[in-house]
Amino acid sequence: MSPRRSYDQYCSAARALDAVGDRWTLLIVRELLAGPRRYTDLHADLPGVSTDVLASRLKDMERDGLTTRRRLPPPGAAYVYELTGRGRGLLPVLQALGEWGEGELGERRPTDALRAHWFALPLLRRLDGEVPGSAGLVEVRLDEGAFHLDVGAEDGPVYGDGPAPGEPDARLVLDTDTCTSVAQGGLGVLDAVRAGRIEVGGDGTLAKALREA
Repeated sequence: MSPRRSYDQYCSAARALDAVGDRWTLLIVRELLAGPRRYTDLHADLPGVSTDVLASRLKDMERDGLTTRRRLPPPGAAYVYELTGRGRGLLPVLQALGEWGEGELGERRPTDALRAHWFALPLLRRLDGEVPGSAGLVEVRLDEGAFHLDVGAEDGPVYGDGPAPGEPDARLVLDTDTCTSVAQGGLGVLDAVRAGRIEVGGDGTLAKALREA
């Protein structure tokens, strides 16, 4: 395990960066907000990270109380990493960082990797902001694939890769350009629904709120 590095400054921001300021750490948190993940799954969804760096970061995060590691029962018998309550407390930090970085997205570069579920946190932020008080399971379908959101979740995973595990309260179908515009803050979810750029399905309260807004 790598020795703990510190800014040695008596400042809460510096202390926070002692724990999460290393390269890749917050992106690992982003992935684990989807729930327990195997090492191989994390490595696949963090293109560009080396195996040594990922293993080192995970060990550091476990030491700092951000993650835990446990073995799945048979027939899985694999180890998974998951966030602790302290680690999950970084959700608003990532949301604020994502909002701050909206203007940095610009046009997608040829070298930019993309996973459908990377749109999950920006879309969750938009839904929370535009449909306050609404909660429920939302399935989102893009050109690149599907993911699901747990709007209003107080604990546990806030999103997941792939279709919703059960009947969703709302289904959203949209293209990647629309989702990018929403993620960049140039287009509101409700405006996109009204313009027919987001197709809303489902009979849940959240679906009705989106259609009737």
